[in-house]
Amino acid sequence: MVDIATRVHNHRWKIDQIVRSLIDTDFYKLLMCQSVFRNKPDTQVTFSLINRTKSVRLADLVDEGELREQLDHIRSLSLSRGESTWMRGNTFYGKRQMFTPEFMDWFEALRLPPYHLEKRDGQYELTFEGSWPEVMLWEIPALAVLMELRSRAVLNQMGKFELQVLYARAMTKLWEKVERLRGVEGLRIADFGTRRRHSFLWQDWCVQAMGEGLGETFVGTSNCLIAKNRDLEAIGTNAHELPRVYAALAEDDAALARAPYEVLSDWHEEHDGNLRMILPDTYGTAGFLENAPDWLAGWTGIRIDSGDPATGAETAIRWWQERGEDPRQKLIIFSDGLDEEKIIALHAQFAGRVRVSFGWGTLLTNDFRGLTPEDALAPFSLVCKAVAANGRPTVKLSDNPRKAMGPVEEIARYKRVFGVGEQEEQAVVV
Repeated sequence: MVDIATRVHNHRWKIDQIVRSLIDTDFYKLLMCQSVFRNKPDTQVTFSLINRTKSVRLADLVDEGELREQLDHIRSLSLSRGESTWMRGNTFYGKRQMFTPEFMDWFEALRLPPYHLEKRDGQYELTFEGSWPEVMLWEIPALAVLMELRSRAVLNQMGKFELQVLYARAMTKLWEKVERLRGVEGLRIADFGTRRRHSFLWQDWCVQAMGEGLGETFVGTSNCLIAKNRDLEAIGTNAHELPRVYAALAEDDAALARAPYEVLSDWHEEHDGNLRMILPDTYGTAGFLENAPDWLAGWTGIRIDSGDPATGAETAIRWWQERGEDPRQKLIIFSDGLDEEKIIALHAQFAGRVRVSFGWGTLLTNDFRGLTPEDALAPFSLVCKAVAANGRPTVKLSDNPRKAMGPVEEIARYKRVFGVGEQEEQAVVV
């Protein structure tokens, strides 16, 4: 077991690179990349860093030179032979050769494209432009770098014993959560915490702690490198990025209305079983389900990622029932703003009515709340999103209007096309 406090104190960042591998990313990102490589390889996309927590002035905290060195290091990475073998030969979701030879040949030759970095008003403007399959792979490592450099900026002010106490308290805090979850019968939970983790070493420790503390209740991790190194299941399906870009490419309102279902039609051709998970909230869950084609009701389940999770789950249950499906055979994955209390409450409410699983993110791998003066290590909401496709802006409405993204006039158009009315605001925890 790595002594994280001593490693942080002795080595600092020049020894431990933040992103160690191109597969130090989420599994869903690689699945989506293969789908994009197959279906939309020539689409030109722009990704941009967005800090929703303006009070965290990243450009004041994080040295630009250190940030550039970390980003440049990522551009030097390529798949190792062992990583390629793992992707080509491992079984994912019960399927061998999940990644096609054509995709793997492309991925093995890949180096991530250039980035553009500027400072403005105490924040970094970090953008990536190029072909969709290439630039999309910047999202997770870019977030991991900014999150960890912010952590290191705080940790660099601490002495050796202060660091030992900090990590001892953080470990205790996580273990107490694990103990509360341990007694929940039938619980299934995975680590979804890569994008806003405190650090790579800390995420790796959290995954090991979950495995020892929860046993078979802990079903895997979204992080491919950790899954490979720890012989765990790699967990993940798809994200809002796909419908956002497909929608931006739509030529008119009618094509826009069809776009979210075209995404899933392409996915249906490539995947089956537990990879057939609907993410319905990009442009409002209620409208998406109301207009969904009948074949989608046969998919395995739904992931709830915004709005009130209980409301979303009840909506999904009613939708399945109205289409003659048995909700008890369906899977609902909760993945938004979870901590152990919400996990326990949602499991108690829905276990037995549907199959329930949880993707536990930031408050698993970055919960240092209350452990430093002025809460300097509290997690914050940082995202890196596709903001344009072939020169057109992308839009996200979400079931939580606080998560809406895009130009004001386009948001209004999308609300009209998708029939989104009044929405209830929810706090964006992380």
